[in-house]
Amino acid sequence: MEEQYAIKVDNITKKFKIYYDKGKTLKEKVLFSKRRNYEERIVLDGISFKVKKGEAIGLIGHNGCGKSTTLKMLSRIMYPDSGSIEMNGRVSSLIELGAGFHPDMSGKENIYINASIFGLTKKEIDKRLKDIIEFSELEEFIDNPVRTYSSGMYMRLAFSVAINVDADILLIDEILAVGDANFQAKCFNRLREIKATGVTIILVTHDTDTVERFCDEAIWINEGKIIKAGRSDKVTDAYLNFMNDKKIEVLEREEQRKIDEKENKKNEKIESTSADADNDHDISQNSDDNKPEEIDYSANRFGLKYIEITKAEIINSKGQVTNVLKADENIKFIIYYKVNKPLKEYNFGIGFYNLDGVCIYGNNTQIDRIQVANIEDTGSIIFEVSELPLLSGRYILNVAVVDIDGTPMDFYRNYCTFDVVSKDRSQGCVSIRHKWITGN
Repeated sequence: MEEQYAIKVDNITKKFKIYYDKGKTLKEKVLFSKRRNYEERIVLDGISFKVKKGEAIGLIGHNGCGKSTTLKMLSRIMYPDSGSIEMNGRVSSLIELGAGFHPDMSGKENIYINASIFGLTKKEIDKRLKDIIEFSELEEFIDNPVRTYSSGMYMRLAFSVAINVDADILLIDEILAVGDANFQAKCFNRLREIKATGVTIILVTHDTDTVERFCDEAIWINEGKIIKAGRSDKVTDAYLNFMNDKKIEVLEREEQRKIDEKENKKNEKIESTSADADNDHDISQNSDDNKPEEIDYSANRFGLKYIEITKAEIINSKGQVTNVLKADENIKFIIYYKVNKPLKEYNFGIGFYNLDGVCIYGNNTQIDRIQVANIEDTGSIIFEVSELPLLSGRYILNVAVVDIDGTPMDFYRNYCTFDVVSKDRSQGCVSIRHKWITGN
């Protein structure tokens, strides 16, 4: 391997046997041989990459894509079925913190045991013992049995041991959520110090912000293959776009499942009764000549019903009725109505709320100086958004129609919820077009 490289991975593959129902005892294995049926699942399929000395590389990808398996093969916990791995230098791994700890031994005794697993001699551990204990902030408990430690204390001690090994290569797998916020910040600062000394670091995490801040480059693995490798921000952007598309697929399937369930319930109700089935998205009610004049403003739906909202729909840029939307695409919110008693003028409104009931945006035709008068007995009005400016999340849609003086005719709170998937990783609910300008 070239001198400038710390790690070289060449076309490695790995597959596992997934048993359907494996017998545990000899009797079960003899009597129920079919339980030993299994399928072979390819976890890694021809992975190749090189890491230069002193680089920090982030491995990203969804659960089960092969990230942790790759790291375990780098640490030689397991070996590839084919291909080769070359490591140039001493390796320390933070894959399973506390592996090798004995619960009945004290924290200090476990420091010696764990550090020796990493290849340190007793003299080397003696020199580092004070630093390990101070970093863990467990001076008061270091002579207590580890079984008396909380999970946070346990992880802090294990982390302190692992980072005090003079390693050339450090392998880290999803273990940075150690202790409280202050201790986490302390861990990151220490990792930055280690990185600055020229230690090569491989980090597996789902936190793309950490990868961008800490890693020089990133590798995106999906279904056992490398999809993209290179500068960390470019790779994480591509990965997040992919995950957004997957999220939309999941939300659309969930939405379709809900629609199918409602349709099934509707059909069952039709079969069991001669009355028409209620539909959550068809909110029309039979009008009668004697409409109540009192309005219960505390109700979820209220108004005089001189004009009724019969239905509201959300249409995406493809013209599909859906409750799963992509941010920045053209969206139409259509309000269908039925006039029971004509008015001189109508005021249609719409509102977006978060799940805490906080209004994010509200508008109506009167605010925008749109006159709605002399409308047909039935029809619709469209609120069109050229680029939906919401961030990823679930939102509530309110729809309403009032008369020109603001008296509610049909005000419907919590008409439905809709999901938005956005590429913008800003905080809050709304995506604001912006740019940063730097200068002296």
